[in-house]
Amino acid sequence: MNIAVLLVGVLAVFVIAYRVVGRFLERETQMDAARPTPAHASQDGVDFVPTHPLILFGHHFSSIAGAGPIVGPIIAGLAFGWGPALLWVVVGAVLVGGIHDFTTLLASVRHRGETIGQVCKRYLDPLAYHALLAFIWLAMIYVLIVFLDLTATSFAPESPKLLHEGGAVATASVVYIGLAVLFGVAVYRWKLSLLTASVVFVPLVFVGMWVGHVWPWTADQVPAWFGSAKNTWSVGLLGYCFLAAVLPVWVLLQPRDYLSSYLLVACLVGGAVGILVGGGSGSLPLEYPAFRGWRDAQLGYVFPALFITVACGAMSGFHSIVASGTTSKQLANERDARPVAYGGMLVEGVLAVVALAAVMVLAQAPAGQTPVAVFALGMGKFLGVFGINPQLATTFGLLAVSTFLLTTLDTCTRLGRFIVQEFFGLTGTVGRYVGTAATLAIPAVMVFVQIEGPTGQPMPAWKAIWPAFGATNQLLGALALLVVYSWLRHAGRKTWYVFVPMVFMCGTTLTALTQLVYQNLLTPGGSRFIGGVSAVMGLLAVALLVNAGWRLRKLARQRAGVTPVAVTETA
Repeated sequence: MNIAVLLVGVLAVFVIAYRVVGRFLERETQMDAARPTPAHASQDGVDFVPTHPLILFGHHFSSIAGAGPIVGPIIAGLAFGWGPALLWVVVGAVLVGGIHDFTTLLASVRHRGETIGQVCKRYLDPLAYHALLAFIWLAMIYVLIVFLDLTATSFAPESPKLLHEGGAVATASVVYIGLAVLFGVAVYRWKLSLLTASVVFVPLVFVGMWVGHVWPWTADQVPAWFGSAKNTWSVGLLGYCFLAAVLPVWVLLQPRDYLSSYLLVACLVGGAVGILVGGGSGSLPLEYPAFRGWRDAQLGYVFPALFITVACGAMSGFHSIVASGTTSKQLANERDARPVAYGGMLVEGVLAVVALAAVMVLAQAPAGQTPVAVFALGMGKFLGVFGINPQLATTFGLLAVSTFLLTTLDTCTRLGRFIVQEFFGLTGTVGRYVGTAATLAIPAVMVFVQIEGPTGQPMPAWKAIWPAFGATNQLLGALALLVVYSWLRHAGRKTWYVFVPMVFMCGTTLTALTQLVYQNLLTPGGSRFIGGVSAVMGLLAVALLVNAGWRLRKLARQRAGVTPVAVTETA
């Protein structure tokens, strides 16, 4: 098998799916380009802002991607072989993740830009609504803890071999944030056209990468004010997250995501073309086994481990929070939903395949390297096909990953702020500040805490939490599909295309959470933190499923003629 042939085959499947499945979803959800969207109806200049589809795609894609489609596929590919992971990425992106992302965005748009939790409140009981909000908020905390740790590690790598690259990424990231603020001001205050601003600022993003390569802010140059350079960066990142969450969306969040999309596309295109050229010439042979076995010593059996380890890239509940939290409030026209949501999921699938390609070209499993480092070294090989300096290419790979991480961090903090405000009814400036501080409080503590792994030994936060994070994240997606299913049932529309992936993800994730509870609470040496949170998440999910079943049964009886059905969708 040739690596180039594999990539071409995946791209062909995704193009066909975008046209066939995408059109099917538009038809079944009764897409109407003339229907006013919340971005226009509730425009406030802070959260509700009608946005050019290209900018919105950049924001949405950068937000949902993060490091998930890199870390998860690499972990699963190393454990089980790249074959099972590749199959799940392709099938999941087309028939599970893409449907999830599109329908949750439309559900929010059809309900005045409400979050998926608020939509839940319309169709389920208030208790279920509050349970889902708590579930979502805890999931956001998981994301923040994991990605804070990974981002700080990318700035201050533990491996001496990546010291220069990490410093270059740190410098380039600071420059990049400054450019994003200037871009937002130029477009929204100076009224510079999008084309002109892009021509000016996009090249500057890549200049910033060169600046980082020349003047790297390495870990040995960073004051160890909190015990280490990594902890210093963690505190700085917390401050960045706070500002990004309370400032108007056009100041930092939206322009940074838009600019980062070019870096991301350059990473995808450069990596993909390098794979095609290298695979075609034979300089990038497939060396890692496609299948290593049904069970991994750390992850367990392929089912359910594969489907919770590979989240972003195939299916991720976090996407529903982005879609209903920020994207729905910026969608200028319903016709933009397919390229932004379904198209964004497919492009994320391509990123996951490029990440898996970094595993495919390995001669053996790397010892002591994080998935981020594996991806960066893989990018060095792919871009090296064109004669690019391997160190510069590796730096580019690390910068791309750190950019995805930063995007997830600031978006996740803002979404967490929305949930706190929604739960407690907080509004205005005070609500923004209190909601943001409450969301960052637990990650701010956990960043300094060593977390016990399954064996009782201290582990990096991202590695210790990842199994529970994956299960929680996927279960969130299943519950989001449950809300969409309830909406469609009340509206009297077909639901099978939502019901099937919902049932599969519910069964997979509840199985995984049950395993985590058993391994960590009922087995000596387990992590009480991971086991306890997994138990809470599982109970919340079961409560929601039971409530939904009861409400839908009640709906069926209403439709049998007992009482009329109230549909609350705004049309």
